[in-house]
Amino acid sequence: MKQQQEQDLLQKDSSILNATLQRRSFLQYAGAGIAGVALVAAGCRKDRGFESESGVNLGSGDIGILNYAYALEQLEAAFYTQVIQNQFTGITATEVSLLTDIRDHEVAHREFFKNAIGTAAIPGLEVNFASIDFTSRTSVLATAKAFEDLGVSAYNGAGKLIKSADYLTIAGQIVSVEARHAALIRDLISNGTFADNTVVNASGLDTSRTPAQVLAIAGAYVKTKINASNLPTS
Repeated sequence: MKQQQEQDLLQKDSSILNATLQRRSFLQYAGAGIAGVALVAAGCRKDRGFESESGVNLGSGDIGILNYAYALEQLEAAFYTQVIQNQFTGITATEVSLLTDIRDHEVAHREFFKNAIGTAAIPGLEVNFASIDFTSRTSVLATAKAFEDLGVSAYNGAGKLIKSADYLTIAGQIVSVEARHAALIRDLISNGTFADNTVVNASGLDTSRTPAQVLAIAGAYVKTKINASNLPTS
């Protein structure tokens, strides 16, 4: 896809970031089955030529980076969808409300990338949440913290790889939301906290990770093999 076509497509669909997720649309996502969640409404299109022996190929250039972000947003959206569908023991009304807001954001991010990338989008990925105890507040919030920190570091690490100024602007808008999520989850775990030196260094800079580092960590929660061999590295 030529760069101008990519930019036109992104501009056409970027309004979703500012739009409230409609309840009817959301119910389509939330109504998806829990068992064997296949990252659901992310568009389970098959046979697009991405899946091969070497895995689902994210592609190259900016499209590859967008697919990389799309994969991570699929993971987060699937996680929070299950969190709300399988609420942990003792969850409070406030926690339901806050976690529902985060779920809605992640679903909106996922759908944004799906629509922006269009026919070049990877298919829906299959997740593996076997290690998460969704009945346990501690397990759920610890996983949420890990996902949010991973997401922030992923956007920070991929920013330098993006060529399009429009894509970079969108990435900046999304990573700021992910950082708010990370702060909120920390506050739920330990009231009054929002960040610490595990994610913010002495210079006040947040952690960044390369796509290879991020996908190695995320791989524990994704069944579908992902091929990131064509992503830019500099």
